[in-house]
Amino acid sequence: MSSFRALQAWRASYADPIIVRAGDVLTLTGKSDLWEGHLWLWARNAAGREGWVPDRLVNQDGETARAAFDYSAQELTCEAGSILFGTWHLNGWVWCRRADGAEGWVPEKHLQAC
Repeated sequence: MSSFRALQAWRASYADPIIVRAGDVLTLTGKSDLWEGHLWLWARNAAGREGWVPDRLVNQDGETARAAFDYSAQELTCEAGSILFGTWHLNGWVWCRRADGAEGWVPEKHLQAC
């Protein structure tokens, strides 16, 4: 686990983010975005929840797309100067935990190792 200082505030973008488990079927809409040099795909899970997923999450088997690993698109709201603890880097984001225990993704460019 690494410690980071938030260089600027970040606000979570989605109130009800997509969540998938390894092996879940995904419906890819064809919408994609190249963000900070990383490819993101717009997907829908079996429950109908939609959101951006990293391209590395998707295993394509013929016409069926499946999640390669567990993933939640939950973002973490934080203030500039906050100390966060990061555990996972993925497509330009870091999975972080605040001191109060809340967890989610923060853009890597908003963080400085400390």
